Amino acid sequence: MGSEHGIGYLPLFETRRGKGRILYRVFAASVFVGIVLIWLYRASHIPRSGEDGRLGWIGLLGAELWFGLYWVSTQSLRWNRTYRYTFKDRLSQRYGNDLPRIDIFVCTANPEIEPPIMVTNTVLSVMAYDYPPEKIAVYLSDDGGSDLTFYALLEASRFSQHWLPFCKKFNVEPRSPEAYFSLGSWDAIEDKELASVKKLYEEMENRITTAVKLRRIPGNTDLNHKGFSQWNSSSSRCDHDTILQLIIDGRDPNAKDIEGCALPTLVYLAREKRPQYPHNFKAGAMNALIRVSSEISNGQVILNVDCDMYSNNSCSVRDALCFFMDEEKGHEIAFVQFPQNFENLTKNEVYSGSLRVLSEVEFHGFDGYEGPLYVGTGCFHRRDTLCGREFSKESRIQWRSENDIHTKESADELETRVKGLASCAYEDNTQWGKEMGLRYGCPVEDVMTGLSIQCLGWKSVYYNPARKGFLGVAATSLDQTLLQHKRWSEGDLQVLLSRYSPAWYALGRISPGLLLGYCSYCLWAPNSLATVFYSTAPSLYLLRGISLFPQVSSPWFLPFAYVIIAKYTYSLAEFLWSGGTVLGWWNDQRIWLYKRTTSYLFAFVDTMLGLVGFSETSFIVSNKVSDPDVSQRYEQEMMEFGTSFPMFTILATLAMLNLISFVCAAKRVVTDVGVIRGFDTMALQFLLCGVLVLINVPLYWALFFRKDKGKMPSSITAKSVLLAVFICTCSMFMY
Repeated sequence: MGSEHGIGYLPLFETRRGKGRILYRVFAASVFVGIVLIWLYRASHIPRSGEDGRLGWIGLLGAELWFGLYWVSTQSLRWNRTYRYTFKDRLSQRYGNDLPRIDIFVCTANPEIEPPIMVTNTVLSVMAYDYPPEKIAVYLSDDGGSDLTFYALLEASRFSQHWLPFCKKFNVEPRSPEAYFSLGSWDAIEDKELASVKKLYEEMENRITTAVKLRRIPGNTDLNHKGFSQWNSSSSRCDHDTILQLIIDGRDPNAKDIEGCALPTLVYLAREKRPQYPHNFKAGAMNALIRVSSEISNGQVILNVDCDMYSNNSCSVRDALCFFMDEEKGHEIAFVQFPQNFENLTKNEVYSGSLRVLSEVEFHGFDGYEGPLYVGTGCFHRRDTLCGREFSKESRIQWRSENDIHTKESADELETRVKGLASCAYEDNTQWGKEMGLRYGCPVEDVMTGLSIQCLGWKSVYYNPARKGFLGVAATSLDQTLLQHKRWSEGDLQVLLSRYSPAWYALGRISPGLLLGYCSYCLWAPNSLATVFYSTAPSLYLLRGISLFPQVSSPWFLPFAYVIIAKYTYSLAEFLWSGGTVLGWWNDQRIWLYKRTTSYLFAFVDTMLGLVGFSETSFIVSNKVSDPDVSQRYEQEMMEFGTSFPMFTILATLAMLNLISFVCAAKRVVTDVGVIRGFDTMALQFLLCGVLVLINVPLYWALFFRKDKGKMPSSITAKSVLLAVFICTCSMFMY
């Protein structure tokens, strides 16, 4: 290494700034000028007391002030986009196999909505990383405490003896068996070997799925492994002792695959659960894993992935280490965040499930400052930063100084000693969940944890390689999409109002750009208020023939026209540049509206109720199992409305309100006012209301024309029509 510095230091990663930054800043400045002119128009043309439209005008002024200021906060995520590139060949030349231990945490919570076969595929994919297996330890946290999940992991451990050498021999990608075998083309692999491994996988899959379907472990399986003795008739999902099993003990010289190579350590953990103790959801599970793993493998780097987020790139560990082990900048980095990508997206992303702009644009913008937020999966952490260590320029980890972990203890002795670290009472009167580990008290514990780490002086890195590091399962129904975004937006707002708020706790500790970036996410829920008003009030005033926008012939029309055209043209270009389609962008606009008028509204109300003690924080696990009919409609890109979901009532009512307003106003213009005069005075209101009607076409179709099970329930159709007619009728008598 000394000679390398003598001839010039070669970094393990490279940072490049996004192109076109100056051009974009000029464009953004011009849009901001347009926004300011809109504010001036609103403030200087407020109708006098007693004039028609005064309340609506003032409401629009408030909404436009909010939208403008929120737009400014989002510019921080586009102002300084940064891209990272790694040099894994230099890592190999410099360190060889003298690399740190890696502990990998996989979290699952419910075998009914997170199928054990899916969990095993994720586990197998991370066990098969292109990395010395003796330095990998994989931990499955089963918060469902299910013997079916334990059985599936046991089956995976046996299959891994064949799968890992197969992956290594043929350089298989991806290394999730299910994902790999679904590809259908395997060049350069001998048919005999492929058929043999595929048959073993199908047999394992059949045993696991049969056990889950029958809800019991096959015949004599419980006699073959001592782990099953830890389940008894009194055990339940929310009330059981700690269950800890070293399924593969990496210290055991006999833990080999069929080629005689070492296998990674594999551990099953179901932490103790008692009804009288709060279990703190995923954050509590992660903290138990941090403590337990510190006594078994004590990897200096921790990767955590959700059980549905399998590894799609066997080199991801080496990519992450290029950041951590860089001699000049690695000591500043607390975590490396990979994007969330999904394998089950339709071409035009009917539910906008790809998070495309977030992952391809906004997170690169975060990386232009101290780095991205932590999103809870696909993230590599330095262990010491998760345990509350503050950043210091003098403190550098000596990656090479590693000793064997507890080699003299037997597996039984180690399990017995370590179980207490996952007990309910262990965290009493400690800093776990406060200053150590993942933070408690919020549905998005990951965001709060990442922010608190950055406030201790650390930086993070966003790495978005060409071959995606992880692939998961996106929601395949509208209700699941809206529920997921309710949890995210509610959690983000709670972060804003918590002791770790970027508005006060992070002030002065992180850069202004990063602070604005956090705020743009934490303000998702309050966005609902301005959006609901803007998508209802102009339509209701249109129904009454009252203009709330400048006439086409007025000079004040120009800033409105420019901001609208510029914003949506750029939005479309950004979406297409990120790899989307035009129809995908249109679907994204629809889901944007649906989220803001339902998910974010419910999240805002629940958070406010929680502040006064009328609501409690909950953690909703997304369902990873779809009904076959729902899946078929999803693949056909038909929106799913087939349940009496409360948020659907709001969506249907708003859609009907806009339809009634548009039709009645258009009729009045044609028959009474005249098309030319009506266009001049009400053009922007007609445009806004018309776009809202167009964006809701799938909803109207589900309300009145569809006959399949995905149509809107008749009870919601009746309620929404009656509510919309009632609101429109009442608005006609307003002054």
